[in-house]
Parts: sequence; C-alpha cells; structure tokens
Amino acid sequence: MKVTNQGDVLVYTVAGANTARPLPDWLARRRKRSLKADPEYQNRIELLQDFEFEEASQCVRVSEDNNWIVSTGTYKPQMHVHYLPHLSLSYARHTTSLNTTFVLLSSDYSKSLHLQSDRKLEFHTPAGCHYELRLPRYGRDLVYDRNSTEALVPSVGLGPEGNGEVFRMNLEVGRFMKSYQVDVGTDDGVESGLQGSIYAPGINTAAIAENSHSLLAFGTSIGSVAFWDPRSKSQVATLGGQEGEVTALDFSPSGLSLALGTSTGLVKLFDLRSPRPLLQKDHGSGFPVKNLIHMTTASQERKILSADKQLIKIWDESDGETWTSIEPLVDIHHVEWVKGSGMILTANEGKPLHSFFVPQLGPAPRWCSFLDNVTEEMAEEINTDNYDNYKFLTLPELKSLSLAHLIGKTNLLRPYMHGYFVASKLYEQARLIANPYAFEEERVKRIKEKVEKERASRIRGNKKVKVNQKLVDKLLKRQEKRAQVDTNAGILGDERFTRLFEDEEFKIDETSREFQVLNPSTKVDPETGKNLDNRSVLSDDSEEDGSNDESDDGVVMHVSSSNREGRGYEQDTALGSRTQKPGRISKPRGADITGEREITFIPEPKKKKKMEEAPEEGSKNRRTDTRRSASSNVFRKL
Repeated sequence: MKVTNQGDVLVYTVAGANTARPLPDWLARRRKRSLKADPEYQNRIELLQDFEFEEASQCVRVSEDNNWIVSTGTYKPQMHVHYLPHLSLSYARHTTSLNTTFVLLSSDYSKSLHLQSDRKLEFHTPAGCHYELRLPRYGRDLVYDRNSTEALVPSVGLGPEGNGEVFRMNLEVGRFMKSYQVDVGTDDGVESGLQGSIYAPGINTAAIAENSHSLLAFGTSIGSVAFWDPRSKSQVATLGGQEGEVTALDFSPSGLSLALGTSTGLVKLFDLRSPRPLLQKDHGSGFPVKNLIHMTTASQERKILSADKQLIKIWDESDGETWTSIEPLVDIHHVEWVKGSGMILTANEGKPLHSFFVPQLGPAPRWCSFLDNVTEEMAEEINTDNYDNYKFLTLPELKSLSLAHLIGKTNLLRPYMHGYFVASKLYEQARLIANPYAFEEERVKRIKEKVEKERASRIRGNKKVKVNQKLVDKLLKRQEKRAQVDTNAGILGDERFTRLFEDEEFKIDETSREFQVLNPSTKVDPETGKNLDNRSVLSDDSEEDGSNDESDDGVVMHVSSSNREGRGYEQDTALGSRTQKPGRISKPRGADITGEREITFIPEPKKKKKMEEAPEEGSKNRRTDTRRSASSNVFRKL
C-alpha cells in the first residue's frame, strides 16, 4: 500500500495506486508473468475482487447495512454489485445508457433508482431492470425522501410557469406529483417548457435533512438556495448572493447547519438561523465542488469532507483548519464515505476505483478489519526505515567515507536526486572506521554546547552580606567558572556558617600574620590594611582558576626564601626600587627573625622608568655645565 503523510495524519491508498491505462489482454498476461518475481507486486493488497471498470467509474454507494457496494461506470455502461463479507463481485449488469447518479432505496442493494443520461429513471432489482420512465427534461441530481416515498429530480431549463422545476416521482402512487417551483432566472430566446439553450439555467443539486426536520434544499445556477418544507409543500426561505453556481449541498446530522459548495471552488458553512456564513474556505484548486460530507472521527471530532475533480480535503468544522488532504492522479467523479470507519471510496477516471484508509478518522470496516493490523505494521516501518534507519549523503561525502565503490552494486545505497540514502548501520560503521575518535569528539562538543547554553541563559547571583563580602564574591566567581551559579549552595546556604558573614568577630583580617602565611601571594598595605592587588581571599581559588588577576600597576611577583646561617632579615622591597638603590637595607642584628624572607617587586615599563629618571626642569647637568658652547650665537641658550 502507498502511504502519504499530510501533517500528522497518515492516508493509506488501499486500491487504485496503479493509474496506468489498461493494456491489451495478451500484453497484460505477459506482464503478469514477468511480475512473478517482483516482491512489491507479490505483496500487494487487493481489497475487492474486480473493483474496477474497463474505462472509468461514475458513482459508488455503500448500503446502510455495510454489506454491499454498488458502483456504476463505463465503457460499456454497466453497474457492479460487491458482497463485502466475501470481498468479491456478486454480479455485473449492463445498461443501455450512461448512469449519471443513483440512490439505494432499501437498506441493502435489492432496490435502487438510477438517473440516466438520456432523461430516464430506471428501477433495478436483483432480477434486473424492473421499470423505467422518461423525464420531461434532463435531470441534474437525484434525492430520495423516505418520509413521503418520493424521488426528487432537480432539472435543467424552465417549466411552463417560467421557473425551474424539481420533479416529484411518488413511488407509492406510481406517478409524478406537482413539481417544486424554484426561481432560477430567465433563458432569453427560448420558450418556456423546452429543454433550453446550452447555458440554460437550472437546479444543480439537492439535499435533505433526513434524520432531523426533513427540510429540502435546492441549489441553483444563479447562486441561490431554496428551502422547501415537504409537509406543507411550500417554500420557506431563500438564501442568495453566492459567487457562481451552487454545485454541492449537505445537511449536518443535527440539521442545524448546511455546507454549501460553489462552482468557483468556495466552501461555506451556514447556520440555518443566520444568513451569514459561519466560515468560508477556498478549496484551492479552483474547480467546482462536487461532494460535501459531514463526518465524525473516532474521537468524536466533527469534520467536513469537500471534493472537486482534483482534490479531497478533510477540515475541521469549528475553525476550518485543514486536517488532511488526498490528491489522486486521476479526476474524481464521486466520493463515498463508509460511515463509522476511516474508509473513503472514490469513483474516478481510470480503470480501478480508489480506496483510501485514514486510521485517525476511524477504524477499518468489519469486512476489511485486517487493514488495522497492516497499517500498524506499516506505520512502524515508516517511522524506522524511511526516517531513522537511513541517512542522505552526497557523492563527496560517500568518497570521504570510502563508500563510493558500492554505488550500483548493493541495495544499501539508494540513489535519490543528487545523492544517496545510506543505511544507518553502514554509515555509522564507515564513519567509525574513517574517524575512530568521532564519538568522543561529538560527546565533548555536545557537552560544551550544553554548558555554553546554560551559561548564556544564566543570571549571575549577587549576594550582599555584612562581613567578608570579598569571600562571598570569590565563592560566587568560583561557582560561575564551574557552571554552577547558586547563591544558596555551599557554605553560603549552610546555617552553620551564618555567623561567618554576619558577626564582626569572624571578619577576616588581611593584615594579620596568619592571613599572610596562608595567602603569601596577597599584597596588603600596612597603613590602610587594604588589599592592593585585589587577590583572591582563598589561595586555592587562584590555583583552581589557573590564572592570576592583574592589578592596575602591573604584574606583582612574590619570592620567599629561608633565612640561613643567621643572616639578618632584610626588609621586603619591590624589584624596581631595589635596582635603583646601590645596596640593600638590612635590619640590625638582634632584631626579631622569623626564618622567612619575602621579596616583592613590581616590573614597570621602560618608558615610565625613563620619565622618572629624566632630570627636572631647571636642574644642571654636571657633564655639560663646564663646557663652552661651540656655537657663535651667545644668545642661543638665553
């Protein structure tokens, strides 16, 4: 079966996928013999035996008991009756003229009424054509009123009174009753009562609210809809102002709304209590609308099916959103929905009649319940084989994976447009051989992308405390670099450490000896007690980050060494100042010796150093003061 996916709704073409023109018998037999080895042909599904006509089909109907399908077609004009429990053709019958449309008068196939193209009405029974009669003018449509047992035939042309006529054939009495008179305009140049000109006005279609109030609706060629009450035999209302001709009508099961289709491809939904449409939808193809059907899905959602000769659309009745669409390759003549199921049948051009199955519309009919299991298996294959288990590669990509030698030699490479579909298993193996570290690289890449995404969307937490604000800032900064910013995590959210950030007794003294020993890389001003280089409060923070912050004065390096052989402790000085002094300044002997020596220096730019060493304005140069100027201009230096 062929499957199409319109959005989230799957549509299975059960029958009619092969739309080629019929071949001669001798050539068809030869082709069938050659297709014995074709697995696709061997696994095909034949829904019904001989569900086709020699040239085209015209109309198809399903009986109320869902046991029979009656269809008409050409050429030669004939009708087929299929018995659904046996999935086979019960009998075929030829007619003298082409069938326009027909209705089933009984709950099964035994009584049917056919409107022929040569102005005849034929009554058929299992034994054959029971009776036929001739209509005064050509009929456009056929509707059966069960309450009054009348067959209603909208006709073309004008009656003796200058109006369009709907012929009433009473099957109980066996004669024509007085026709319904409907205003369809005028036909200039043709007398009333005749067939009319080529463009004669007429009544195109009819509908009846069979399961509710039994109101009749007739659509005309001037864009109006006339509503008649069959009990009083009078016209009760008229709906006009439609663009083009009215070509299709259908009442909802409740009888409160009416779907209307026009020759310009517009579909409108009316509430009978208002002349304004509830919604209007363009069918899209621009062809006249042929069929309108109110449908109910398995989940009790109300849908409307609209069809022209090119396209079938199913859309939501409440908002007009397209639910799914079906587009056969041949022109459509008539559409029939098997009520209570997801099966849709079409009579169309081409040899076979088309059958479509929509699982989301409803289950398969009981006579072909096996379709539910088949479609479930196909859905699994579609989700795995056609999407998950294949990857599209271009020819350069195949060459990079060393798979180009398989082209044309295996089914693992399926050509499609400018590349090939490759089985996913083969692709993964080839990629692993070409790059053994591809998995680790992809894993690291995805982790990095995830971290960057979280970091970009993160709002950095700021927490103000009374004591040790620098410690809180450094903790938050360390959490940010770990990609875990949370002001309530760690010691910041632990109640045991609350006093550390609130009590002044727990304030960290950066000028104390203990702090300097634990943080030897921190420079503190002895007068103010402030941190000069904005170092981390915790020494492990800087080691963990792997980088040191730079102060405004430049990079600061600290050197510590042991004081050996009883030498005095020298005062720490910066390397820049030490290079300018002739010697080191040492503490006198007997001073407090701690056994450690710390040297701090700040490298400074050469330009700044030269500016500091440049002599001040007005100072004398010892080297040039005693020398006489070689210039004869004594006023040069004045």
